[in-house]
Amino acid sequence: MEVPKEEVRVAAAARPAMVVILPSPGMGHLIPMIELAKRIVSHQKNLEVTFVIPTEGPPSKAQISVLQALPKAISHMFLPPVSFADLPPHTKIETMISLTVTRSLSSLRHAFRSLSTTHAVTAIVVDLFGTDAFDVAAEFNVPRYIFYPSTAMALSFFLHLPRLDREVHCEYRDLPEPVKIPGCVPLHGRDFLDPVQDRNDEAYKWVLRHAERYREAEGILENSFLELEPGALKELQKEEPGKPPVYPVGPLVNTDGAQTGANGCECLRWLDEQPHGSVLFVSFGSGGTLSSAQIIELALGLEMSEQRFLWVVRSPNDVAANASYFTADTQADPFGFLPKGFVERTKGRGLVVPTWAPQPQVLAHGSTGGFLTHCGWNSILESVVNGVPLVAWPLYAEQRMNAVILTQDIKVALRPNVAENGLVERQEIASVVKCLMEGEEGKKLRYQMKDLKEAAAKTIGENGTSTNHISNLAIKWSNNATVTN
Repeated sequence: MEVPKEEVRVAAAARPAMVVILPSPGMGHLIPMIELAKRIVSHQKNLEVTFVIPTEGPPSKAQISVLQALPKAISHMFLPPVSFADLPPHTKIETMISLTVTRSLSSLRHAFRSLSTTHAVTAIVVDLFGTDAFDVAAEFNVPRYIFYPSTAMALSFFLHLPRLDREVHCEYRDLPEPVKIPGCVPLHGRDFLDPVQDRNDEAYKWVLRHAERYREAEGILENSFLELEPGALKELQKEEPGKPPVYPVGPLVNTDGAQTGANGCECLRWLDEQPHGSVLFVSFGSGGTLSSAQIIELALGLEMSEQRFLWVVRSPNDVAANASYFTADTQADPFGFLPKGFVERTKGRGLVVPTWAPQPQVLAHGSTGGFLTHCGWNSILESVVNGVPLVAWPLYAEQRMNAVILTQDIKVALRPNVAENGLVERQEIASVVKCLMEGEEGKKLRYQMKDLKEAAAKTIGENGTSTNHISNLAIKWSNNATVTN
């Protein structure tokens, strides 16, 4: 039976508005994008969000767990995994992330067709390595946005990179003078993010390709806020021909109080017994590892500092090469690579836990007074919202750049010096930790962090700048449904 045309028009008009969010594989970018999605649907009850996630294999338990716990208005789908069988060994992660998106475009196109039958897709939001998805969005006439999960300084660098690529002919690390990025403190080429350190590598070519496509976006959502990075954000928000508007929507961090696991319970119980602001939290994130020699220096440095500490220890990245050195079988003893007697000597004053701790809850705990961190942006923002000053110990990605911001621009961190042997030695660690936890300089950093904590609460509070940016975008995307329908 033929459906009357009037009923078809009503059905089309009734399609609810939907925003598609496309994160890179892995948890690092997914977490802040989930926080963004929660805020979008909280501002517009008639707007839905769906995560469309490119993959290179089965999703992790962590991904599935966090996605299944989201509100009803936020759904998700995993695209079929792509193959990397043709890639050479040691292909860099930025290349693999970019190819995961590019090789998923036909699956993304199919997902858009399917979603368009039930919803009016009014925007797509990709992360920093997802710009090739713009091609599919253009086919469906869907407005394109970027969510930039790192600093405003790094975003400014990305937008400036095509010009740098034209003007500089050597490797950036060989430049004799620091580079002036608009609105930012000068930055040595050696501190640029990892994938641009070798301009002949495919990873550099991918970063440059994404940077060149940023200007195709209708807007860029930046996970920072004005009081945290005033110079970079004021420069980014200046209107220029061909440059998309930048919306500071941060700090978007996971503040969920729920946590599970024996480690989490043990950590929080132990913190309950410590004096206020007395504990240094030591964690290098889910992907951060140190060498055996560096772990030994860190352990002995913490011991020498005589400060309380909670250390999330991961196996060294050279454990196989040094197996004969360790005091115990690391399979049977998760702390077998630590100096002999260290755990016993620091018992009571220090707590060492393997692999994982509930970081948001640890940083929010009143006993936590400092954070030795790898300088991942999610971790930094979690510190800011809790007012916890930092020891900056960058490892990879854009973390050296972040460390420069923390120490030279925002001035909320101390950074230990690296010795000629490539290690941060125990005496240096002890000195920096002691300075942060009980020195005058640490006190200044604490006051600065307190001000930023208050500013962060204000910007994500009711009528705060970040809140208003998200609210206005949600309204715009919701209203676009009437045009799309």
